[in-house]
Amino acid sequence: MKLALSLLSADFGKLRAEAIEVESQVDYFHIDVMDGHFVPNLTIGPPVVNSLRRGLSRPLDIHLMIDHPVTYAPQFDVYADDFIIFHIEAQDDPDKVIDIIAATGAGVGISLRPATPISTLRPYLNQVDLVLVMTVEPGFGNQQIVDNATERIAELSSLISKDSSNAVIAVDGGVNKNNINSLVRAGAEMIVVGSAIFSAPNRRAAIEELIAAV
Repeated sequence: MKLALSLLSADFGKLRAEAIEVESQVDYFHIDVMDGHFVPNLTIGPPVVNSLRRGLSRPLDIHLMIDHPVTYAPQFDVYADDFIIFHIEAQDDPDKVIDIIAATGAGVGISLRPATPISTLRPYLNQVDLVLVMTVEPGFGNQQIVDNATERIAELSSLISKDSSNAVIAVDGGVNKNNINSLVRAGAEMIVVGSAIFSAPNRRAAIEELIAAV
């Protein structure tokens, strides 16, 4: 299992310092980019993300919760071990978005809202490197995980196996030490965690407890 720390719950006034504090314990930094249209919230864009990564050694998975990923995906400074993730529900054509992200040199990720059928992703499973299953409604942190999270992960795992896809299954939303084991058992290979870490009095200890719970 890979652990991706979501910086949405960090203090944006000292974002790099918040990341560096626990960098040695995580595998990725998960960055939520929101446009105020696809989701009713605004966060950070390419200039901040590109500045943030300087001084960080862990790769990024950049989650585009935006209407037009074709426009913005090329604006991120990325490396081969990074991911850029777009939503199947975005307004741009998925095939075009996949080509645009692949051209940046980063891994291609695709995501979907909790209400979007898993089967919607099937035409793209052999074109992407990662599938991010949202287990809360995208746009805000500190939400409760949806009731059917494990069923959706298991369904996706089955489709990936049937289609001989190599896509990694990632999960984002409401993950904590009480439910992480069931998500991994259902097929999750990368876990995105934010508020369960940043709300803890001892963040390093909280990460250790989370990993121990798997």
